Amino acid sequence: MGDQQYGIDPNRLADYAADIASAASLGVQIAIVIGGGNIFRGLQGTAKGMDRVQGDYMGMLATLINSMALQAELEKQGMKTLLLGGLEVKPIAAPMSRRDAIAGLERGEIVIISGGTGNPYFTTDTASALRGIEIKADAMFKGTRVDGVYTADPEKDPTAVKYDQLSFDEAYEKNLKIMDLTSFTLCRENNLPIVVFDMNTKGNLVSLLQGGVSGTLIANL
Repeated sequence: MGDQQYGIDPNRLADYAADIASAASLGVQIAIVIGGGNIFRGLQGTAKGMDRVQGDYMGMLATLINSMALQAELEKQGMKTLLLGGLEVKPIAAPMSRRDAIAGLERGEIVIISGGTGNPYFTTDTASALRGIEIKADAMFKGTRVDGVYTADPEKDPTAVKYDQLSFDEAYEKNLKIMDLTSFTLCRENNLPIVVFDMNTKGNLVSLLQGGVSGTLIANL
């Protein structure tokens, strides 16, 4: 949303795409899963009396809109992309296939995977973990508004202290709200490290990949 109250901020979109393009120029293979909360969240609909399943599918379609916007901006900036979906929506997104996703990555395309898991009752975090495991990713980078994981919410508690790294077990024991438990467990059981970083500062993604800006690493240490 950027500075808007709703929808897609074209300036923020362009910044994200530029950072992703810069990361890809390092030779990194990139697959992206985007949420849809700037447009619609399934739980918001449920809170207002909407059927949970219907609301979740609406949220999945919101992720498709965001994915299409990112695809358009990446291609505008000269990048090759492949848009897949947990929901098949012809002619916009081909159905998610592990083989197709990996083939796209090996062709040098930025693979965008929309539509969540394709099933209700799962979050975008869970979709990210699932897709990361499917494509055998080296790590899952979770972009947030803060530069890592803290002892408390740093936007609310000025005394919060940042962790440079944590084991999955430590994060469980400390009850840190990094991701929902389903996605977190998927990452732990399949040895997929999570890197939490600030995605709203231009250049952070490339700096992180090059060992500069530090986020928080959560892994089976």
